Amino acid sequence: MENGRAMGKRVVELDGNAFDTLEGFFNEVGRALLHDAHWGRNLDAFNDILRGGFGTPDEGFVLRWLNSSRSQDVLGYPATIRYLEDKILQCHPSNLVSVQAHLESARRGEGQTLFQILIDIIRAHTPGGKEQEDGVELELA
Repeated sequence: MENGRAMGKRVVELDGNAFDTLEGFFNEVGRALLHDAHWGRNLDAFNDILRGGFGTPDEGFVLRWLNSSRSQDVLGYPATIRYLEDKILQCHPSNLVSVQAHLESARRGEGQTLFQILIDIIRAHTPGGKEQEDGVELELA
């Protein structure tokens, strides 16, 4: 171990200065993790690629999110509201009530932002997470 991290683990850097939207985040993930390979570009697909395969290291990796405080700002409530307004138009009718409730919370400045949702997805793959066997480590910088 080195600095609490397994030695030799690949470090992948996402740059929060490289995007202003969730779509931009997906572009940055594609660049950094998948070498611009085609992928689903949604939250479920992001979760899937953290498991390994898809060009990501099967043995896990360190995900270093540079300028994460900027990402927290640009993926805050305004971006979350836009995302949920789009999602409401496309979601399955059985999910409509849940998405509407999340949208109303976001409009009040409550509930999870896109940034928090992304962090939760990543943390599920880190030590102590429900998918910790994937060996992802998160560093916010």
